[in-house]
Amino acid sequence: MNNINFKIVKSYDPDIFMLIADWYFSEWNIPVNTTIERLKAITADKDQFQVLMTLDGKPIATGGVYNHVGLLDKVPELAIHKKWLALVYTVPEKRRMGYGAVICNHILHHAKISGIEKMNLFTDTAEPLYQRLGWTVTDRLTINKRNITVMEYALAD
Repeated sequence: MNNINFKIVKSYDPDIFMLIADWYFSEWNIPVNTTIERLKAITADKDQFQVLMTLDGKPIATGGVYNHVGLLDKVPELAIHKKWLALVYTVPEKRRMGYGAVICNHILHHAKISGIEKMNLFTDTAEPLYQRLGWTVTDRLTINKRNITVMEYALAD
């Protein structure tokens, strides 16, 4: 891996917000305006954050720690979990090269130094990746014919 850098997206940056919004729309069909509004809220809240990862100066991945994820709207009892690793995305041409693990580990490190003790996530596509990174399965659900795995990661020493 070459020159990897991380940026915590701190405040409204139209270029970065639009890049992430375009990625999320192409991957998950999340409306661009929805992502931009979510990023505005996250970057204004000290308890949440979004990371942008670059490789040799080119953005290739993003993800963040969110207090609310869409799954909570469908399964409200999961709201007992307060911090979620969410919307981890790597550009298609850089997948299966280890960059997803790199950004996840960076996000976990930043979460830990921010005082977060436990994180959760949900996935229907990347359970093996998260298991390799030390995440533990806590629940399995079927929602709209999707098999969802809920996982947990303890950050406290």
